[in-house]
Amino acid sequence: MNRRHFNRQAMLITAGLVLGGQKVFAKTFLSAAQAKQIIWPDVLMEAFEVTLSKAQMKEIKSASRTRVRNNVIKGFKAESGEWLIIDQVIGKHEFIDLAVGLDAKGKVKGVEVLTYRESYGDEIMNPKWREQFTGRGAEVLVLDQHIKNISGATMSCRHVTDGINRLTHTWEQVLQHV
Repeated sequence: MNRRHFNRQAMLITAGLVLGGQKVFAKTFLSAAQAKQIIWPDVLMEAFEVTLSKAQMKEIKSASRTRVRNNVIKGFKAESGEWLIIDQVIGKHEFIDLAVGLDAKGKVKGVEVLTYRESYGDEIMNPKWREQFTGRGAEVLVLDQHIKNISGATMSCRHVTDGINRLTHTWEQVLQHV
């Protein structure tokens, strides 16, 4: 075996060990029903599904300054106007499943992380960090201005903040009229 062939094989093995050795992390913390019990414990709710038109998606994107990836909104709605929206945002590389409770005025009642798939950045699970969204409505929240960032979880913080912006503006533009 010549030296060039040996070096190539050694580099391939090293690359495989380094790249293949990254941890994959996925944990489901709550189901949608459990999140509903936490955010709206005594409220009777029924499942809903709303399909957004392209015009509505454009309005939401403009108002929230956040891209609308999915035109279908799912969750639970109460006759008295409370909502529990089940949504996904991207963390750094993987999706984070969220349940966001909105009251009858479109203000955030609570945010629960259903599934977290990233290998790091799970500090967003901290209830104190998520409480920053409580009482916020259809304003554009900015990370490091309105919402505190968590070092090491910046992308998750940014994308959860963007997701909350998108959902509160979805309520304002569409859901409150449904």
